[in-house]
Parts: sequence; structure tokens; C-alpha cells
Amino acid sequence: MKSALCSILLFGVLIFPAVSVGASPAGSPPPTEQDPAYHQLDFWLGEWEVYDAKTHQRDGHNRIEKLLKGAAIQENWTDADGSEGKSWFYYYRPEKRWKQVWVTDVGFIKEKALVEVFPDGGVRFRGEIPRRDGTKITDQTTLTPLPAEKVRQVIEWSKDGGKTWETVYDAIYERPAK
Repeated sequence: MKSALCSILLFGVLIFPAVSVGASPAGSPPPTEQDPAYHQLDFWLGEWEVYDAKTHQRDGHNRIEKLLKGAAIQENWTDADGSEGKSWFYYYRPEKRWKQVWVTDVGFIKEKALVEVFPDGGVRFRGEIPRRDGTKITDQTTLTPLPAEKVRQVIEWSKDGGKTWETVYDAIYERPAK
């Protein structure tokens, strides 16, 4: 067992010699602080009370925070009914775009990738949600910064591959009163 482990480690060193994974030269800021792409979602960071855009009824609370010197962002959602969801965003350098994984406490999962950046700083993520019957729904989320430090989130689904869209969630994020 011990010799097998040593062989695996030696193989790894020979095949993947001293690869620097995202290291910065001593004294310089990490790439996540230098590259503007790592700041595309900064407008969404912080504490938020979330309201239905039409009724202005409170839907929940969301906390969006940077992790790992900006290499990742964690979303911490608590619905008004107490259910929870979390998502992790990460900037995938080979594709030069953000990706997201969303998971809820009832087992709902979806993955999306950044597909569009708007002139106003807004962003759109798109992915597919697998359904139990084997079909998929195309899912897209658009986050738009608004005046007065607000953000609008619109989630749309398409059952025909993006030809038509149905809005399934439309919310306004507001900073909590101090």
C-alpha cells in the first residue's frame, strides 16, 4: 500500500511538475483583484431584503459574499417561508466567464453560465434544469443594477429551447433599513 502511494505521488510529480495554480509574485495583488472580470458581480454583493417586483411582498433575505479573495461568490438565500438555497459562483478563466451552481434544501439543483453582459452592468446566466421525465427546461437569470442601490432579478424558463420565455420570478433586491 505504501509503495503504491509513493508511486502515485512520484507519477504526479513527473507528469505535473511544479505547476503554480494562480500564484501571484510576492507582494503583488492576486489576479482576482487585478482583473475587472472578477468584479462583474460586485454590484450584487451584500445584504438584501428581496421583494416581489409586482406586489412588493417580501420574498426573503439574501446575503451575497465574496470568498477566496474574489475567486468565488456565495449566495445565501432564505425564503420568507424559511426554506433555504445556496449558490456558488466562480470565474472560469479558460472560458473567461462566471459559472453558477444553485442548490436548495429540498434537493433542487441547477447550473448556469454567464452568457451576456449588458451596457448597464447587468448580467445574464443561462443553463438547463433536468426534469424527472427526462426533459429539460432552459433557465436564465438576469441581474440588473438599479438606482438607489437596488438590483432586479428576473428568472425565466423556456420549454422550447429559448424560442419563448416565461417569467417565473421577478424580484427587487433592496438594502435592509439600518
